[in-house]
Amino acid sequence: MTQGSSLFGRKSVIYFIIVAFFAVLVLRLFQMQILEYQFYNEKSANNSIKAIEQIPLRGVFYDRNMNVVVSNVPAYTLRITPAEYNRKMNSTLEAVLGEKPGYINKILSENRIYSRYIPVRIKRGIDFKVVSWLEENAEHLPGVDYIVEMQRDYPAGIRGSHIFGYTKEISPKLLEKYKGLYEPGDFIGYTGIEKAYESILKGKKGYKYVLVNAHRRETGEFKDGKDDVPSVKGNDLVLTIDSDVQRVAEQALKGYRGAAVAIEPKTGEILAMASAPDYDLSEFSYVTSREYLNKLYTDPAKPFFNRATQSANPPGSTFKIMEAICALNNHIIDTNFTTTCTGGQTFFGRYFKCDARHGTLNVIHAIEHSCNVFFYNLIYKIGMEKWHEYAKLFGFGQDTHIDIDDEVKGLIPSSQYYVKRYGENWPKSIMASLGIGQGEVNVTPIQLAQYAALIANDGVTYTPHLVRGYLTNDTKKLVPFSFKRIDLGIDKKIFNIVKEGMYLVVNGSGTAAGIKSKTIEIAGKTGTAQNPHGKDHAWFICFAPYNNPKIAVAVLVENVGFGATYAAPIAKKMVEAYLEKDKLKNEEQNPANSFDNKLMGAKLEN
Repeated sequence: MTQGSSLFGRKSVIYFIIVAFFAVLVLRLFQMQILEYQFYNEKSANNSIKAIEQIPLRGVFYDRNMNVVVSNVPAYTLRITPAEYNRKMNSTLEAVLGEKPGYINKILSENRIYSRYIPVRIKRGIDFKVVSWLEENAEHLPGVDYIVEMQRDYPAGIRGSHIFGYTKEISPKLLEKYKGLYEPGDFIGYTGIEKAYESILKGKKGYKYVLVNAHRRETGEFKDGKDDVPSVKGNDLVLTIDSDVQRVAEQALKGYRGAAVAIEPKTGEILAMASAPDYDLSEFSYVTSREYLNKLYTDPAKPFFNRATQSANPPGSTFKIMEAICALNNHIIDTNFTTTCTGGQTFFGRYFKCDARHGTLNVIHAIEHSCNVFFYNLIYKIGMEKWHEYAKLFGFGQDTHIDIDDEVKGLIPSSQYYVKRYGENWPKSIMASLGIGQGEVNVTPIQLAQYAALIANDGVTYTPHLVRGYLTNDTKKLVPFSFKRIDLGIDKKIFNIVKEGMYLVVNGSGTAAGIKSKTIEIAGKTGTAQNPHGKDHAWFICFAPYNNPKIAVAVLVENVGFGATYAAPIAKKMVEAYLEKDKLKNEEQNPANSFDNKLMGAKLEN
């Protein structure tokens, strides 16, 4: 091969490479500019488009009278998008936010498992001065922005800690559970109604697209807002509670440990549910300080503990009504049956006392005077199996299925329970204690409130509930929820007998005569539950008005003593708040009619 032909061959190869290179380049340009134009056009646009989250308004809460009890107020949240952010800005941002060094790195590290393109919420509740600074320095803060979110507000002046519940930033565990429904930093209902009705309250997130320049400043809407996705507000809830009754219950329980529950007997609607001590929900509405949380967690009174649904204690003499109904309905006794009380009686070698010598009593007057001896004898006539059956029939020893979480069942012991504990020859003297609601029987205030409602409405009510339904966003029409009807199938005549006894408890010479009202006929039953660890617990159940019950109440005050002294006056106050609103307002203006003064007139009982 000659030198010329060799040179020509090399040139051909070079020309071929050059031609091939340009051919590939032209083809690639054709592909990008013609075939894949839409894809790269959108990708280019994304570099100059900023998507702004539109956080939906969470549904608000109305009480039964359509007063707003939980609403929303705006608040600002600073965010960082890790893929765009320069961590050299940490110290500057931390100084502006008033946080210690390392604050931002810690939050970014905790969220590193998520995409670097998902904005991370750095601090909620930033004030307007910080927002202004962010606006002024936006071009120097790539990856930093803020959004307007909503925090809860409580305008009605009631706390409702254990009813309303609170929202909280979603945890990684819940993010995994609700994959695709929530994003890191979203808020979710954690307790109470906020949790139970989360899917109805939360709404749907939207997005607004804006154009930004090289300095990350907004220059206008993208496509005149045509691609924006509007947020959808959560549905508002209409609750069953009456704010006036709730307020009275909360105020009356201040300084005590206990609970108060009021129910409308015909519907099962909860008019009030208070647990004390409670906590300030406004501290949880957005950013909760660690100091406040530590204070609550270390408080021996356990303010997070919902005593209305979770505190299980012996019901004391309030259980005598159930026992009387059981005996009457099974024809074990009638109103002619009597027992003579001489102050106490011995059963299986153990002496059980009564608080007085009541003489000869029938069931009506045994309820009126809360005679222990009558009911000691009665439970042995009924027998353990029937007693257990009727306690369960009234809903004890099981969930009421109230529409919020964290409910305990309590305990209704049976023969099998005692066989397991003591053996086949378990001591039958135990039954005497059960006959007066003592011993190992345990119930909750919500169970006793349902029990009072069943008695008031002749054995018929509905599952106790806190929410009537939700309002549609467009028409604001109420969409009611349905709840299970409860019917004990017991003759109304049986209830009339025990209700007469309960009427005399308050309006005769009974154990709660101290709360007799001049204007409202209240029927009730006191109870004092023995407590081996301190003072006894005070119970009271009631309903009113006597001939047309509209409210049934159960009150528990722990470690104070007699039910008539402490629990009954609280129940009366709640009844008045519901049935005599105008009278309540007048009393609040007259210090002479204060709750503490009324306590002084209460009558002691067993």
